[in-house]
Amino acid sequence: MTEQTPSGAGVDGLGGASYAAAGVDIEAGDRAVELFAPLARKATRPEVQGGLGGFAGLFALKGGYTEPVLASSTDGVGTKLAVAQALDKHDTVGLDLVAMVVDDLVVCGAEPLFLQDYIAVGKVVPERVAQIVSGIAEGCIQAGCALLGGETAEHPGLMGDDHYDISATGVGVVEADQVLGPERVRPGDVVIAMGSTGLHSNGYSLARKVLLDIDRMSLTGHVEEFGRTLGEELLEPTRIYAKDCLALVAETEVRTFAHVTGGGLAGNLSRVIPAGLLAELDRGTWNPDPIFKLIAQRGRVERVEMEKTFNMGVGMVAVVAPEDADRAQAVLTARHITCWTLGTVKKAKDADADRVVLLGEHQRF
Repeated sequence: MTEQTPSGAGVDGLGGASYAAAGVDIEAGDRAVELFAPLARKATRPEVQGGLGGFAGLFALKGGYTEPVLASSTDGVGTKLAVAQALDKHDTVGLDLVAMVVDDLVVCGAEPLFLQDYIAVGKVVPERVAQIVSGIAEGCIQAGCALLGGETAEHPGLMGDDHYDISATGVGVVEADQVLGPERVRPGDVVIAMGSTGLHSNGYSLARKVLLDIDRMSLTGHVEEFGRTLGEELLEPTRIYAKDCLALVAETEVRTFAHVTGGGLAGNLSRVIPAGLLAELDRGTWNPDPIFKLIAQRGRVERVEMEKTFNMGVGMVAVVAPEDADRAQAVLTARHITCWTLGTVKKAKDADADRVVLLGEHQRF
C-alpha cells in the first residue's frame, strides 16, 4: 500500500552518502505501514483483489451494470491541517479527507467504490502516520468504499519535521441513465438543505486569521458558545453524506445534489442550476452554528464574504421533485441528518442573472 518516495542523498558518519543521512528513514516508513495496515484492511469491499503492498490496487467492477460510468474526484483538507498539527491531534483529519472526496462523487449519483491517499511528511513518525490513516480508514468505512492503496512520502528539507499534507483520489460508479445533474432540474423543484458539522474543511485560512491571529484566541481555551475548546470545535470532522445521499436517490426523485465547499452555498448550488432557472433560498429557514457568528463578529467579516467562504451551516443540498420533498426529509431524518426546506426552483426572469439568490435574514445571527 505504501512506498517511501526518494528525496535525495546525504552523508553518514563514515563519510559515505546514504538515504538515512539525507533524512529519509525507510525503516520508520516500514514501521508506519505495520501500524496502519490492520486499520486499512478493515476499509474494504468484496470487489477488492489482492492485499496491501502491491504497486497498484486491483478492483473488479461487478454488479451487473448495464452502462456503468466511472466518476473520479481528487481533493485535500487544506489549512485545517495546521490546527491538527498545532494540537498534535491527527486521528480526525482523515475523515475530512474522505468526506471532501466522496461527497463530491455522490453529487452526480455515483456510489463511491474506492479511494487512494497520498501523505507527504517532513519526517515519518510511524505513530502519527498511523493516526492519519486510521481516520482515512474510518471515513472509507462510513462512506462504504474501500481504501485501495496510497503513498507515504518523506520530504526532508522541503517540509518541517512535524508538517504534513494529505490528499486523495476517489472513484465511484453510476449507471449512465441515472447520472444526476443540472439537466434534470425543473421549475417547482424543492431545495433541501442538510446541516453541516461546523466549518467542515473550508475557510480555515480566514478562520485562523481571525480567531488565532487577530483575536489571539487559544486553541486549548474553553469557548462558552461551543461548550468545548476552540481546537475541538475547529477539528470537528466533516460530515460524510455519501450513504445518505444514495439512500435519498433510492427512495425519492432526486434531480441533483450540491456539495457545499469553497465558494459557499450560492457558489456551489449555482453549478447545478441550469441557465434560465433560479434557486430562491430563504436565510430565515435556519441559523448558522455559533462558530460562524464568532468569526463574523471577531473579524468584522461582511456577510457577502462569510457566505462565499464558509458553508454557513449547510453542508450538502438536494434538489428534489416537489412531490417527494416531504419524503426526502423523512428519509434524511431517519438517518439522523438535520434537514429542512431551503427554497424552491423557479423560472428566471433574466437568463443571465445569478442562478441562486438568498433572501431574508437569519433570526439569530
